[in-house]
Amino acid sequence: MGRPGAQAAGGAAVRALAPLALAILLAGSGSAVAAPARPAAKAAKAAWVDVYAATPEGGFRRGNPAAAVKLIEYGSLTCSHCRDFHGEAKAALAKQIATGRLSYEYRSFVLNGPDLAASLIARCSGNARTFFSSLDSFYPDQPQWLQPFASVPEAESSRIATLPEDQQIPAIAVAGKLDAYAAKLGMSRARFDACVADKAAATRLLDIRKGGVERFKVTGTPGFVINGVYQEGAYNWAALEPKLMAALKP
Repeated sequence: MGRPGAQAAGGAAVRALAPLALAILLAGSGSAVAAPARPAAKAAKAAWVDVYAATPEGGFRRGNPAAAVKLIEYGSLTCSHCRDFHGEAKAALAKQIATGRLSYEYRSFVLNGPDLAASLIARCSGNARTFFSSLDSFYPDQPQWLQPFASVPEAESSRIATLPEDQQIPAIAVAGKLDAYAAKLGMSRARFDACVADKAAATRLLDIRKGGVERFKVTGTPGFVINGVYQEGAYNWAALEPKLMAALKP
């Protein structure tokens, strides 16, 4: 399911793994004379780029929760166009978020087994700031951590298919050497094992995808929503930027 541009991990083995994941499918005293009172300090302006939160819909938001313009991205960690968007739009989005007029929320739209496994790792802490930091690793490193999935033997894919559902995603993650990549990010093996085996978290991810399809008719990644309206035909920063700037005009 998805737009032709929404790239899944390559290789026949990955294609065999993808349906598996989708099937199962965070004041003392002083002198007697008081010193003159100082004027109250002016309230510091909120640093909106440093405001992060998890949302009830399962996403992670950066910026003013009461921003006039609310941007939602439905994205996939295995989508090359999502990777390109994050490289091209990050600085411009941060500039607008800093004004307090824009908030940006990322909602996972899993496309395949490797995507689901990687998303479980990125979201595992449940902390929004940590999640966005994870995006800053997973997207630039996408070709490197995806490559092992393309080399998973067909026999291993078939073996994984015979496992109980709650063991399939952990097996997919290990087959694609995500444990090694997670270790590079500073995640212990015990933490990795717990994250990829979290069935409730996997179900939550599939529910987020379902919500995007049912509410906004999202069909591929990246997909964008501005103030509750799905942006048809906007699959990259070049197409989204003019729509977003128009919405941000006073």
